Amino acid sequence: MPPTTIADALGTIGSELQDVVSALRHADPVPFESALLLLSDADRVFVHGAGRSGLALRSTAMRLMHLGLTVHVVGEVTTPAIRRGDLLLVASGSGTTGGIVQAARTAAEAGARVLAVSTTDSSPLSDLADTTVVIPAATKTDRSGTASVQYAGSLFEQAVALLGDAVFHALWQRSGRSADDLWPRHANLE
Repeated sequence: MPPTTIADALGTIGSELQDVVSALRHADPVPFESALLLLSDADRVFVHGAGRSGLALRSTAMRLMHLGLTVHVVGEVTTPAIRRGDLLLVASGSGTTGGIVQAARTAAEAGARVLAVSTTDSSPLSDLADTTVVIPAATKTDRSGTASVQYAGSLFEQAVALLGDAVFHALWQRSGRSADDLWPRHANLE
């Protein structure tokens, strides 16, 4: 068997993402609408994820800032304390990542709302969340190749990034603002 090419790998990844997007498009719309309402109603949004999930959420944080939301990335030195009226947006494929679950617990105890993105709505994280958006993908510990042939939680992390862009796009379209309205918030110290 010849080695897998990058073109082959792109085909595999594209096909898996297409399957996830199709499943999400046909999923129960209630968690998605709830997610949009939680984000729209929040005084401030805090994003938190470990590893690649956290990197995907940082991208979402930037887009939410472009919309004019006040957004903080948990762990940055300028991130303030979370409080009532705020929203913690977290991602954990398993819903059991210790630091993420503890952050959700702290947020809930402070009176903040919690929006979780996970592969399951039956986990300690989902128990703490006001809303859980479930992505049908493998967790990083699933090496069976059943939910995804990609390594570890790659499909989940890719889908978190796509979902973040979809959330941003829906909020932007609902806002009625133009791209020119958002542009002044882009970084100018690059």
